[in-house]
Amino acid sequence: MTIISKTILKSAAVAMVAMTAPALVSAPAMAQSKSSIAMANYEAAMAKSQAYTVAMTQMQTTYKADIDAVNARATALQAELKPVVEAYNAAVQKPGATPQSVQPQAQALQAKQQSAQQELTVLRQRISLATAYVEEQIALKLEAAVKAAMKVKNVDLVLSPQAVIAREPYVDITDAIVLELNKLVPSVSITPPAGWEPGKANQQQQPPAAQPASR
Repeated sequence: MTIISKTILKSAAVAMVAMTAPALVSAPAMAQSKSSIAMANYEAAMAKSQAYTVAMTQMQTTYKADIDAVNARATALQAELKPVVEAYNAAVQKPGATPQSVQPQAQALQAKQQSAQQELTVLRQRISLATAYVEEQIALKLEAAVKAAMKVKNVDLVLSPQAVIAREPYVDITDAIVLELNKLVPSVSITPPAGWEPGKANQQQQPPAAQPASR
């Protein structure tokens, strides 16, 4: 089982898109130099980095008890959901069924699904926190890795895949970013410090808000 949480990966990717892509890029400016424009998938670069792949492998051992507990409970919950699903399907297929007539079965199914999801979320807490910690350590080096890759590839502008309609393969510098990440953050810890919370490191790096002058 591979444990992959994408929350921080996506937030880091969004931040990097904002950094590298200006609001407006005129067509003549883009046409001036083909080699100065590139595309990169920041989320994929982080996930392909050495630090991330090694950490995910280590987590299979360190958090094996948690992973086994989640898998076992998920299997049991699936079995518990089966008769509820069957009851709902039977109600829907009954001649003359209406939204009102199947509402009790629909509500029972929804409640059971939500309860199951909440239970699994609690069981995944240690795994999710460790994964977020791994991702944040890598994300802190992402901007530097992108800038280094841009320098190596002689790139002035990096676009996200969503902003590209068509491209040549050589335009993608995702692998170059992976190489730079491997240099900047070859390994990370999979054990969050006591009291660690996702996003706290980024918040601490931001300058404090200006205080109004006292009168």
